[in-house]
Amino acid sequence: MSADGKFSYGDRVQLTDAKGKQYSFNLVAGKEFHTHKGWINHDDLVGKFEGTVVSTGEGLKFTAFKPLLTDYVLSMPRSATIIYPKDAALIIGFADVFPGAKVLEAGVGSGALTISLLRAVGENGLVQSVEKRDEFAANASNNIEHYFQGKPKNWNLKIGALEDQLFDEKFDRVILDMLTPWECIDLSARVLRPGGVYMAYVATTTQLSNVAEGLKADGRFTE
Repeated sequence: MSADGKFSYGDRVQLTDAKGKQYSFNLVAGKEFHTHKGWINHDDLVGKFEGTVVSTGEGLKFTAFKPLLTDYVLSMPRSATIIYPKDAALIIGFADVFPGAKVLEAGVGSGALTISLLRAVGENGLVQSVEKRDEFAANASNNIEHYFQGKPKNWNLKIGALEDQLFDEKFDRVILDMLTPWECIDLSARVLRPGGVYMAYVATTTQLSNVAEGLKADGRFTE
């Protein structure tokens, strides 16, 4: 979206009706958004400011905004359980992901955390993602490219198991959302720069215990 808050072609728009129901789509020249009470031309939204109220020919009114990150993530197609924005915020905060950081992420899922990481590292940073399953990678790529209106220049995606990958560069952060993150502790230690941070997003106490014991046994990590 342009800096002045006006809608442009390609922007993601979220229309909210009087009952709070939301509809989201990308603006395409010549296209129409249809309802049971008429339609709205995409062209009529271009050049309008966020917060504009638009109506169909039969008087059905909507307020138009660009979706917030939470709105987008909760409505995007899912191939796997997403990391919700509130959890992504904690991950970014605890891992201290900063502008310009180089992040290795494994377990892309539907792309929700990847979007947050890309926003956090900014244009001068890098997110290197690894996803084991082809269908997850395809869905995540579609969600990420829709959000950023194209493939981000600071994002790379490898398909395959993380432990099978080779990396020439060092990373500031390694963030894993996978079933067995303890199996990649050695790889993480090798690719992290001195002072780098390893974080595993786990859902069970068994996973947590295995990660903690693995890090302790490795000997190259502090708490």
